Amino acid sequence: MQSQKSFATHTTGTLYLVPTPIGNLGDMTVRSIETLKAVAVIAAEDTRHTQQLLNQFEITTKQISFHEHNKESRIPELVARLVAGEDIAQVSDAGMPSISDPGHELVKAALEADIPVVPIPGASAGITALIASGLAPQPFMFYGFLERRPKDQIAELQGLLTHTETMIFYESPHRLAKTLANIAEVFGDAHPVVLARELTKRYEEFLRGSAQELADWAANNEVRGEFVLMIGGNEHVVNPHEEDPLADLTALEAVAALVAHGMKGTAAVKKIAKERELDRQKLYLEYQGVPK
Repeated sequence: MQSQKSFATHTTGTLYLVPTPIGNLGDMTVRSIETLKAVAVIAAEDTRHTQQLLNQFEITTKQISFHEHNKESRIPELVARLVAGEDIAQVSDAGMPSISDPGHELVKAALEADIPVVPIPGASAGITALIASGLAPQPFMFYGFLERRPKDQIAELQGLLTHTETMIFYESPHRLAKTLANIAEVFGDAHPVVLARELTKRYEEFLRGSAQELADWAANNEVRGEFVLMIGGNEHVVNPHEEDPLADLTALEAVAALVAHGMKGTAAVKKIAKERELDRQKLYLEYQGVPK
């Protein structure tokens, strides 16, 4: 077990994880500003972007770049500075460090060197979107970005099909339509999905509907801005510790029951065929009404 010692017992510096606004500069906290002013250096994902924030709050602390492409060489340098007694703040371009952004490897390296790591509360797009989504706020799972290749994304979504908690993803505008179409294919046309666009900014918008409705919207509109995408948990997953509500139904009846609750036909067939060790193709043909 590892216990973080009090600051008084440490001769090293401290690594501060400082959140930055996800859009509205008014969400920058007093503590975050004070921390950025007090540390020796700020490790920033994009120093040009962060400099605009620093200028806004009259913060003159020097920056050093720390991002996905230089982290291998930069981490030893930052840890050495921390060991030497310097306090360092790490920031990403928006929101919480380490959440779909650089930071996790630096935190691990600091902890391994017995350096205090202090997280500062602040803006997080995923949680901000969740509480206004209308979907169940707990339990929830933050997933981040899905795979980009269509085949890999489909497989990834199929692996998430049995989750009963609300799922939170980030998605870029140019991939949104295809991702929503894949969600509709895997989870079913009627499955509840919520999009949060441009959170805290002037054109903040929530779109709530079925997977197919939002897929159609994305396919037929000019999609702009950054999105938080949330999928409602699958309420019809069978708990292995509870009696199977589909146990008394035939395979076809079980498929029909899942489809009636919003699951895509192909996904329902795959689920029942796997659970009952049946021939999936044969069951699908029967479901489509093709004679044996």
